[in-house]
This record gives sequence, C-alpha cells and structure tokens, in this order.
Amino acid sequence: MRKVWMGAGIGAGLGACFLALLIIGTYAAAGLGGAAGRVVGLAKGAVPAAYQPHVQKWGTLCPAINPALLAAQLYQESGWNPKAQSPAAAQGLAQFIPGTWATHGVDGDNDGDKDVWDPVDAIASAASYDCELAKYVKNVPGDATHNMLAAYNAGAYRVIQYDGVPPYRETQNYVKVITTLAKSFEAPTQRVQPSQQAAGAIYYAQKKLGTPYLWGGNGTPEQGGRFDCSGLTKAAFKSVGVELPRVANDQWNAGPHPKRDELLPGDLVFFAHDLKDPRSIHHVGIYVGGGYMINAPYTGAVIRFDKIDTPDYIGATRVTEDGAKALPRRNAA
Repeated sequence: MRKVWMGAGIGAGLGACFLALLIIGTYAAAGLGGAAGRVVGLAKGAVPAAYQPHVQKWGTLCPAINPALLAAQLYQESGWNPKAQSPAAAQGLAQFIPGTWATHGVDGDNDGDKDVWDPVDAIASAASYDCELAKYVKNVPGDATHNMLAAYNAGAYRVIQYDGVPPYRETQNYVKVITTLAKSFEAPTQRVQPSQQAAGAIYYAQKKLGTPYLWGGNGTPEQGGRFDCSGLTKAAFKSVGVELPRVANDQWNAGPHPKRDELLPGDLVFFAHDLKDPRSIHHVGIYVGGGYMINAPYTGAVIRFDKIDTPDYIGATRVTEDGAKALPRRNAA
C-alpha cells in the first residue's frame, strides 16, 4: 500500500452428539452478543512481551492514537519483525524509509542514537509521527484518528483538501484495516460478541475427523483431502465465507481474544513455544466446548478431539469477518 513515511481423546459417536448440542448453543448465543468494550490497554499476549511496555507507553502519546492502534500499525507493517526491509527500502519494525527516518526518527530508549533497526526507537518514532500528522489535520472535520491514518497514507494535504478521509479506495481501505485490526490487540472491558460463523466452522471440521494429518495440507484432492493445523482452520472458516491467512500466528489476530473462562465453541485456540510471544505460535485448533478442540495435531496422527489445557496454551481468538479481512497475507511457514 502507498505510504507517506513507511513502505507502507473423545469417541467419535459421543463427540458427534456433544457437538450437535454445542452447535445449537452457538447459534443461540450468537444472537445475544453485546458490543465489545472500549479499549483499556493491550490484550494479554497480543503483543510480543519485549515490545509490549513500549507500545503501551508510546501508544498514549496523543489522543489520536492508543496502544492497540499503534500495535495494529506495527503488525501490519512488519509482523513484529525488527529486521524487515521492503523492496522500497522501508526498514525495521515500523518500516521507515531512510529520508523520512532522518527527519522523524526518535531516540526512544535515550541511548543517544536514533536507530531505525532498534525496535524501541521504531515504536517511539511511529507514535511520534502519527501524532505529528494528527496535529497537521486537527482542524479537519470528522474522526481525528481516521484523519490521522488517512494523512499517514495519502498525505495531510489531501485530508485537508477533502475535509476528511479522501475518496481514494486505497486510503479508505487503509483506515478501515488499521482500525479493524486494532480490535485484535484491545483488552475488552466486557465479554466479546460470539462469532456468527462459529457453528458452521465446527461442522466443517467435524466432517474431517479421522483424516490423516499432512504438513502443509490444504485439503485439496491432490493432497488426499488432508490438512495441517492451520490448513484445517482456514478451510473451516472459508466454508462459512471467512478467509483466514494460511499461517497460524497470523490467524491469531483475526479478532478479539476471549479469556479462558469466556471461550465459546468456534473460537480458535492457540499454542506457542513462548507464552509471552504470539510470533512463536506453533499450533491452532477449533474449540468445541468442555475443554476440547478439533485439531490436526501432527504427522502420523489424524484430525481428532484433544484437550486444550496444556502447558503451551497461549490463548484464543474469536474470529470476526472484518478482523479476518484486515489481516495481511504472508507466506505459509
């Protein structure tokens, strides 16, 4: 996208009966959900632990931004990769181009050096530049955060010219993507709304029970209809019209993160090598209730029910259609 300053267990029979009840309950619950709460900070485990205090700190630099919004921008730009470099020479966690970094780079850790490859400096600089843009367009009608994001994408002059977000599809999409993606980084103040697609995703996965696992499997005829973990979850949600990324640790950001005691059937449940770093997610399944998930576990196993309460459980995501659409598509790994 164009940017001003960045390169942009259970038996099958018992399981089926159990699942039928869960599906009915899921559809009933989906009609009762209330709106998610206001942002009060970052959701647990949403941001790598090494970056979380800095995102939290700099995300309150001015009223136009918040920690979740800043996290969404950084994730969108680099996927939390501090060594990221684009073909357009955008560099680091925040993807500054060299000329813009020279003008707007900030020494976020006060070590006397403004280093585009230093994540702390990059986080501080991203927040600082967002706030500068917000000042440029502060007198423009409309939502201050939307105008700031539009200025980031199309330039402050265009936002002023059009009295708000300009009528460019790319810019309008950028504003929607970042504000939507920010919801996956928020710490909600109340229970998040159940997914309308959850029951259908479970139904799809249930029909695959007993299918042998295949690393990299997407369920194609050439692959004998076999899946790996994220291939199964991607296909399950695709069956109900929701397009998830291929990689499990990107699927993590497809919606808000309910707490363990708030899980509902259809939530994605994730497992990681480092419980403080969502980039280390190595497995995903579809929660079906009662502490169990349907998942494609590993080579030599079949798609089956497994317990979710294991030492590597990092958390869950309640997939939303808009949240899934907002995610960047990266290569499978």
